[in-house]
Amino acid sequence: MKNSDPFRIRIAKRIAKELKKGSVVNLGVGIPTLIPDYLEPDQEVFLQSENGLLGMGPTPPPDEIDMDLISASKHPVTLGPGASLFSSADSFVMIRGGHVDVAVLGALQVSETGEIANWAVPGEDILGVGGAMDLVPGAKKIIVAITHVTKEGKPKLVRELTYPTSGIRQVEMIVTEKAVFTVENGRMTLREIAEDTSLEEVREMTEARYEVAEDLKRMPSYS
Repeated sequence: MKNSDPFRIRIAKRIAKELKKGSVVNLGVGIPTLIPDYLEPDQEVFLQSENGLLGMGPTPPPDEIDMDLISASKHPVTLGPGASLFSSADSFVMIRGGHVDVAVLGALQVSETGEIANWAVPGEDILGVGGAMDLVPGAKKIIVAITHVTKEGKPKLVRELTYPTSGIRQVEMIVTEKAVFTVENGRMTLREIAEDTSLEEVREMTEARYEVAEDLKRMPSYS
């Protein structure tokens, strides 16, 4: 069953358009798990899950769910044509060996230099790091899928991390329901804004310092 949150869907659909044909893509917990449902049939993206799966397909209908076939996020999945199953150890060989083209990760915070925190909140229980510590240095490109602010309205795009870092590697792209940013050489640039927002609103919701691209675009409108 697809998620009904329009903002999370907007983020997932925008990132789905970013994934190139033939690329090996790892999807993290949260919003990234929605992406398989919005890939085009002819995109031929190979979705990898660190529990030992390459060729993950979209979410199955409710009457076809098999909880023996799940992603690393414990979400029911399907197998695409030519999919393969293997050990978690082999999966991390793929990640650590640099064979994952793109990792799409959720995050708690992103700094203005592109450093992310996505595994622990100070003072709260830690459930586990998962594959983040391997994906951050191991993937060739990192895209962050994140809501622009917390439930309390606090910015997630910050000047400096106040949560434990997931590694010093910089992410290349951040997609929120409000905007699309890229990070190059430690500098954040606003590339796209949503049709239902404004530059002023993005500025008010963003603590991180950033430049506005000269060719700033509107995020595509999705039905």
